[in-house]
Amino acid sequence: MSDRQTKTDVILIGAGIMSATLGTLLKELIPDWNITVFEKLASPGEESSNEWNNAGTGHSALCELNYTVEKPDGSIDISKAVKINEQFQVSRQFWSYLVNSNLIRNPQDFIRPLPHLSLVQGEKNVSFLKKRFEALSNNPLFKGMEYSEDPRKLMEWIPLIMNGRVSNEPIAATKIDSGTDVNFGALTRMLFDHLKRKDVDIHFKHNVDDIKRNRDGLWELKVRNLDSGTVERHTAKFVFIGGGGGSLPLLQKSGIPEGKHIGGFPVSGLFMVCKNPDVIEQHHAKVYGKAKVGAPPMSVPHLDTRYIDNKKSLLFGPFAGFSPKFLKTGSMFDLLGSVKPDNVLTMLAAGAKNVPLTKYLIQQVMLSKEQRMEELREFIPNAKSEDWDIVVAGQRVQVIKDTPTGGKGTLQFGTEVICAADGSIAALLGASPGASTAVSVMLDLMKRCFPQHINEWEPKIKEMIPSYGISLLEHPELIREIDFSTAQTLGLHSELALV
Repeated sequence: MSDRQTKTDVILIGAGIMSATLGTLLKELIPDWNITVFEKLASPGEESSNEWNNAGTGHSALCELNYTVEKPDGSIDISKAVKINEQFQVSRQFWSYLVNSNLIRNPQDFIRPLPHLSLVQGEKNVSFLKKRFEALSNNPLFKGMEYSEDPRKLMEWIPLIMNGRVSNEPIAATKIDSGTDVNFGALTRMLFDHLKRKDVDIHFKHNVDDIKRNRDGLWELKVRNLDSGTVERHTAKFVFIGGGGGSLPLLQKSGIPEGKHIGGFPVSGLFMVCKNPDVIEQHHAKVYGKAKVGAPPMSVPHLDTRYIDNKKSLLFGPFAGFSPKFLKTGSMFDLLGSVKPDNVLTMLAAGAKNVPLTKYLIQQVMLSKEQRMEELREFIPNAKSEDWDIVVAGQRVQVIKDTPTGGKGTLQFGTEVICAADGSIAALLGASPGASTAVSVMLDLMKRCFPQHINEWEPKIKEMIPSYGISLLEHPELIREIDFSTAQTLGLHSELALV
């Protein structure tokens, strides 16, 4: 064991997209701060941020039906869709700033234009989609969205899905060309390459075993070198826990009151991956359907064109699964170990409330490949089993907490930042829309954790993100300007370029 101790300004735990984004923002705002990163795996972006462990969708609510809810009076609530779209615009602006400043290069290596479609069948679902289209299409953030119930038009948009379809059920789709495919693994690696050039101290194969507050107010981390087995102590004024599913156990070890009464429930994912180049070439879009009754929101079925290692791929899923691990590389005892005296009642309440979800997950785990192929054939009627393989995607830990509206043991499906009252430590929990909104989430974290600096940082933040602090909906001219400029820089499709 080593007694070596080091002191730094900021420690980032986990080398995923969130730590990469926060580290990059901080280095632009206060270049002289010392930043240290600890990652237990051998390279950045290997867990949730890895391109094989997420859907690769630039989540901007263009096609994701779970972000628009039908209210009891039949109207469509688009408030969540608007919020997520605005957050993605923030990410686009920041990525454009990095490219224009030559801090990262070749944006096509991590982001590409790709149409986003929503596809539904059945009278009730067609009615919902039409109302959703009418609610969104007049909004400048969703300009360019098209709607059709005409099979001939749908054959133009999605030939692979329409070919061989014999159902007499009504079918409808919306399409918008300004969607994106994002390789968050590639982006994470690019950002960490940039941080390394900025002298950020990055340690791979280093696991944070423990974390505690010292009497001097600094946070002390017990860090183990996984190659040598040596243990070191590192202290910092500020700590960000961005370890994906591994964040909850470290938040609990910190002992902050804000981390009490919070639990986590792990859900794993599987994707079908096409290995027939002829089939892959017949599809060019991300097509999202509607989640089945009883299925969690992150199980919305979708057929995705993806670009991985600059190669076109085709994925279908996700199929939900269950493992007690909080990370793909985690331990079978992660779930059990996360149950503490302060959250045991919350966890038990969640179990009682979510019997249908548990039943759904068991059913999903028991599916054979041929049963999964039958679900795929709802999208691609002529799909052949020999053209598709199964790949295990990432683990997502859904937050469980007590809420005023949901009561004790409410399962949350979003992204959540837990901060200490004094802002000295913060942890990111939850999942989708996650990576797509990383910049917005990290800006909010900085506002909460560094309130004393925000005013002096604001001019630089506005240089990086022109819409910072502004509601885009109230400034349609700014939407046009941002859409056009970021599309040019990142090589994307702009619906507003000629407006």
